[in-house]
Amino acid sequence: MVVKTKAKVSTKSTKKSLSVGSLLSISQLTVQDVDLILRTAAEFKMSRGRGKGDQPLKGKVMAAIFEKNSTRTRVSFETAMYHLGGTMLYLAGRDLQLGRGETIADTAQVLSRYVDSIIIRTDTHRKVVETARCARIPVVNALTDYAHPCQALADLFTLKERFGKLKGLRLAYIGDGNNVARSLIFGAAKTGIELALASPPGYEMDKHTIELSEKDRWKSGGEIYITQDPSRAVDRADAVYTDVWTSMGHEKEQAERVRRFKKYQVNAKLMVQAAPHAVFLHCLPAHRGQEVTEEVIDGSQSVVFDQAENRLHVQKAILALLMGKR
Repeated sequence: MVVKTKAKVSTKSTKKSLSVGSLLSISQLTVQDVDLILRTAAEFKMSRGRGKGDQPLKGKVMAAIFEKNSTRTRVSFETAMYHLGGTMLYLAGRDLQLGRGETIADTAQVLSRYVDSIIIRTDTHRKVVETARCARIPVVNALTDYAHPCQALADLFTLKERFGKLKGLRLAYIGDGNNVARSLIFGAAKTGIELALASPPGYEMDKHTIELSEKDRWKSGGEIYITQDPSRAVDRADAVYTDVWTSMGHEKEQAERVRRFKKYQVNAKLMVQAAPHAVFLHCLPAHRGQEVTEEVIDGSQSVVFDQAENRLHVQKAILALLMGKR
């Protein structure tokens, strides 16, 4: 069974600054915010750090709280701050007094006296929300169980870079209705993408997320399809996206998830049902042989390393837009 909702109208961005002081979820951004982030990211990527004004954060310091392991997020944020002229302080969860019972509110208020922004990669979205509520500086969600906005914005940038547009593109997401999928829903709704999600029974996206994205879809002309059939989701898709079957925090469910997701592998047989020009995306790390086969992720349709690189450029844009005006 497929659930379909449709929308109509479109808008253009003329804004020069973000409408928000922190980035916790794409759902809080305006259409103009998303457009501005993507345009700014394109400028940074084109200049490769050699353009005029490419160090707007010179002398500024960002505190990076990481309570979860990371490769792309940590390295891309640290490199971004370096290129922008600033400094990143890496703070592992065990290094902070949070691990000994200090409240999030106290930590946020103290850090606000020392640094110019905070990014957080943690398990519970509530921690990021509470930090942003108590801090007097910009806070960026670098991943929670609820959302991964920086990843989804990089995904949008990658698609726009590849196809020259976002509105009307067909994107198929195959797999777990997790934080990445949720952020893609919000991003697609803002930009007019036709998004189809195929998940096993019991692992679908929650109803509240679909409802929360509805207003933006009506404005942008976006559509969303929910199905349990991967073949139906990828039909004529311009891009096919998947993620690991077992996200961090769900390791005890590994065996059961492998059994339940077996029919949701992105392989050559599934990719051939997409449009001939379709690209393959994955937020990485990938488990080759599980959610995707080697022939797909290492094949000519794969843009996963362009996608990974674009985290750097998009995060530069986010940091510059949030911190540069302070």
